[in-house]
Amino acid sequence: MAVLIYYIKHTSHEVKVFEPFSILGLEHGASDSDIKKAYRRLSIQYHPDKNPDPEAHDYFVEYISKAYQALTDPVSRENFEKYGHPDGRQGLQMGIALPPFLLNIDGASGGILLLGIVGVCILLPLVLAVIYLSRSAKYTGNYVMHQTLSAYYYFMKPSLAPSKVLGVFIKAAEFMEIPVRRSDGEPLQKLFMLVRSELNLDLKNIRQEQAKFWKQHPALVKAELLIQAQLTRESKALTPALLRDFRRMLELSPRLLEELVKMALLPRTAQGHGWLRPAIGVVELSQNIIQAVPLSARKVAGGSSEGVAPFLQLPHFSEAIVKKIARKKVRTFQELRDMTLEDQVELLTQVAGLSSTETKDVEMVLEMMPSLTVDITCETEGEEGIQEGDIVTMHVWITLKRGSGLVAALPHAPYYPFFKEENFWLLLADPVSNDVWISQKVSFMEEAVAITAASKAIQELKEVSGASLKETNAAVREAVERVKSGSRLVMGKFQAPGEGNYNLTAFCLCDSWIGCDKKTNLKIKILKRSRAGTRTGALSEEGAGMEEGIEEEEQEEEDEYEDYESEYSEDEEDEKDSKRNGVVPAAGAAAAAESSDNE
Repeated sequence: MAVLIYYIKHTSHEVKVFEPFSILGLEHGASDSDIKKAYRRLSIQYHPDKNPDPEAHDYFVEYISKAYQALTDPVSRENFEKYGHPDGRQGLQMGIALPPFLLNIDGASGGILLLGIVGVCILLPLVLAVIYLSRSAKYTGNYVMHQTLSAYYYFMKPSLAPSKVLGVFIKAAEFMEIPVRRSDGEPLQKLFMLVRSELNLDLKNIRQEQAKFWKQHPALVKAELLIQAQLTRESKALTPALLRDFRRMLELSPRLLEELVKMALLPRTAQGHGWLRPAIGVVELSQNIIQAVPLSARKVAGGSSEGVAPFLQLPHFSEAIVKKIARKKVRTFQELRDMTLEDQVELLTQVAGLSSTETKDVEMVLEMMPSLTVDITCETEGEEGIQEGDIVTMHVWITLKRGSGLVAALPHAPYYPFFKEENFWLLLADPVSNDVWISQKVSFMEEAVAITAASKAIQELKEVSGASLKETNAAVREAVERVKSGSRLVMGKFQAPGEGNYNLTAFCLCDSWIGCDKKTNLKIKILKRSRAGTRTGALSEEGAGMEEGIEEEEQEEEDEYEDYESEYSEDEEDEKDSKRNGVVPAAGAAAAAESSDNE
């Protein structure tokens, strides 16, 4: 750039325009006699006979003679007037259409113009590129800061209870960057009094607990109080400045929660398994934030392990109404959904005391809520039974039905002010060991993408199995029809563990609705591998590979899944049991997912 500036300032290439009057030293409009006198005077000075200098000869031939000819010869004069040269049209001339002020510049203005061009064309794009690269280096592909992922990884624990997930969630760097103003102090104090019951403070030492809470980093205090404002529906108490910060946090929440789920499912064990308990807790927190339902509403109440949380996402519902309908033996949310339309209307109008308009609002939301069916199989492709060390393929068809008949729909979330799609998490896990074997995110929004993925998966599967082209096409058509009717195919592979019986559970968790999760139990029997690598041992009549669902004769196992309590009321006991036994208790791990009906 310095060389370019020096070259422009010190190099001059002026275009010499042919001007006969100037060459002869005359003014425009000179008479013929003056022209002849000037020509004779210059001839004496530059004519080759008078001046032997070669440059004088060239100047006389190229300029003086042609200037005289252009002013005295009619043809030459016509060429000069038309083309600007006595010899007629010259070689190809090119120019750039620029404003006159760019062409008529002196040295000072030329330097300023040059600096302006350099600034706009070079420096400005360079600055923008540096800013973009510096910002993009701080974020992942999902627009989450790397610092946030580091914090989530550090604070994620295998025994993290759902009630403690919020404390990890608010440590996102995005929340820490939200400014804490002096003017926020008094409004946050008022908000604290409104949401104090949701902060898990020890009421026996309430003063010490409050002082401990306010001693935290101001950004953490502000983030937790604003999230609690969403959960308790107290956002009306916020000032305009806090309301802007509140909306910013809600806008960031879905992608941060998704990354927090992924952090819980990150392979941590030697077998490459993630952690079930914190993953379920994060999904439940997402449900509560989208539906604006307090976390305390998940506590066991009225014989329901789900608590009253699923009811509170319905319009016009409160805890008082939940208690009223509980007197009519409707204690779980699934019981309400399973009722006929006539029975629901009667219950809501006569028992709950809702008006006909309010009842229609509730019925509309109930029709929007998804009902899930999970059909899962696990097998070793091309083999009979599963042996230890095999690569096992999991096939899962998840079918979604709604009372409205729609498949793809947005959740009813009147307290969440931004666009939010339904997403589902499929987790194949062992609740006893707290291990997640396979996890995958599922969406019902884009049917075309699902059709393409299912067709490709089925086609590859049939080709590997050696099926004919006709059989492959038939299987692909069947898969396409299932996708169009509201099903999604999920496939995954995992390595079979050591010999033994494994009681697994397939969790299908929705991140937007409370009480719509689905659990399907799966028994897998792993056979011992022979030394020669061949299959040995007879398969039992009850199925050597795997058994689906809950077997009726195993009543003890069924009671285990039906009777566990919520994590929100048993956090301390779970932590003590974990320390004594070295693992997460089966009841505790399963309770975090008891938001669905067992089959």
